[in-house]
Amino acid sequence: MIQPAKPDLVTVNIDGQEIAVPKGTNVIEAARLVNVDVPHYCYHPKLSVAGNCRMCLIEMGLPAVDPATKAPVMDPATGKQKINWIPRPQIGCGTNVSPGLHIRTTSPMVKEAREGVMEFLLVNHPLDCPICDQAGECKLQEQATAYGRGYSRYIEEKNVKPKRTQLGPRVTLDDERCVLCSRCIRFSREVAKDDVLGFIDRGSHSTLTCFPGRQLENNYSLNTVDICPVGALTSTDFRFKMRVWFLKQTNSLDPESSAGANTTVWSREGVIYRITPRRNDEVNDTWMADSGRVLYKQVRTDTRLTAAKVRGASATLAAAVSAAAELLRAGGVAIVGSGRSTVEEQFLTRQLAAALGGVSINLVSRVGAGDGLLVSADRNPNVRGALVTGLVSALPSAQLAGLGAEIDAGRVRTVLAIGEDLAAAGLTAAQLAKVSVVCLGTHANPTSAAAQVLIPTLTVFEKSGTFVNQQFRLQKFAAAVPGPAGTTDDLAVLGQLVAALGGPAAADLAGVWTRLAAAVPALATVTFANLPETGLLLDPTPYAALPFVEGAGLHHSPAKA
Repeated sequence: MIQPAKPDLVTVNIDGQEIAVPKGTNVIEAARLVNVDVPHYCYHPKLSVAGNCRMCLIEMGLPAVDPATKAPVMDPATGKQKINWIPRPQIGCGTNVSPGLHIRTTSPMVKEAREGVMEFLLVNHPLDCPICDQAGECKLQEQATAYGRGYSRYIEEKNVKPKRTQLGPRVTLDDERCVLCSRCIRFSREVAKDDVLGFIDRGSHSTLTCFPGRQLENNYSLNTVDICPVGALTSTDFRFKMRVWFLKQTNSLDPESSAGANTTVWSREGVIYRITPRRNDEVNDTWMADSGRVLYKQVRTDTRLTAAKVRGASATLAAAVSAAAELLRAGGVAIVGSGRSTVEEQFLTRQLAAALGGVSINLVSRVGAGDGLLVSADRNPNVRGALVTGLVSALPSAQLAGLGAEIDAGRVRTVLAIGEDLAAAGLTAAQLAKVSVVCLGTHANPTSAAAQVLIPTLTVFEKSGTFVNQQFRLQKFAAAVPGPAGTTDDLAVLGQLVAALGGPAAADLAGVWTRLAAAVPALATVTFANLPETGLLLDPTPYAALPFVEGAGLHHSPAKA
């Protein structure tokens, strides 16, 4: 028995099931709550309603009332209020729920209407499913199975449209597959704020194109590929690379900035093929920047570090850790941590500093122009994590001028660099020559070349951990692929260094979180395992006075800013 509707809810009936939903809920979304699928192509929950595909046709009825008295008209057969059914099917996407609304999604009229729409959609559609990149995630294939005839009554020649059209540097169009849903047009206009796409010609000759002299080249162009319900828009980079049903999906985060967009990494047999956005309405809705999609290519490059070294000679991990510990014990140590390190790595870095007697810790800032969407001005994904864990108490600067002065004065003799290039952060070659450098890193750079001890570590795609984004939302990500032979998880290296210097040993991620929860009040009730996939919003109040580069008070969704 349904509970009485709350003041902000309305009760509707969908295929005989009554449900209370928030006022203004779209019928398609209301149907999902009772596991009823209303097929659609043009509708998207984050875009305006266009109502042009007509696939979401439903039967709709409203409680009958007397036109004169407005009193309910009762059905004598059932004793309930009579329902006046609209005689023709209506589009579900263009209808919001109202009190007493009745919906039928499986009636003969609805089925016949959808079959008619599907037949028209397939009239000029090419029969190239076996070679289509969208195969495996194509809504047209799925709905053709349910509503297609299995044969065509159309005997004329199909219209020929442009194929392999480059709409921009990253998006390729096959116009023969387009069903004119206009999702890409609305996304470009409403979300990316780059009104560059439109239809030309009429009827079955309608064609998607860019405005004259324009290209689809904004940093969010590949979102049009994600939301294309068919195989019309394809990623030029991913095109013909791999069938999606062969790929493993791993939840991850975009590490290019503090926005913390949720992503999915698609991989097979240790190779990453693409990155797509993962829906999180509190952070990135269903979008991500194109620039974050290519970051997986850093996993396999010629500059990747894969061998531990001690004074230029190859060494085992144990030997490298031992040599690093010996240099750190000698004193005169400074640590350069990273805003790209995970919360767990930053916590172990803090414990390492404590084991060394409270040495200085530096962070390096990275700042660029924010786009007001999902690339923020702070290009480090986890500066706030360093604040929460107590690794630092102030915002980092772009240059290590203070550390350089300490080196020149002879007070720093060993520098532990964790995921940072000291030369890029302002230290000169002469200053690097004055100190012993212990480098934990992923790719070759001047710091790794100058290091007395070099320990290759993992990229964000090869390890698990958490970041704190610009909303102070703690979010987790998982390892998508294993690291190359010769690399080691940063947590393992830092844990071994802490243990070698007399600190508490850390066996794994769960062990680090046990100590994290005990040491950091804000994380007292959190574990990595129970952290929701949508993240956990921490209290930003203690840090409200800090001059974050994204601006004060930006603790809401950047996609809605």
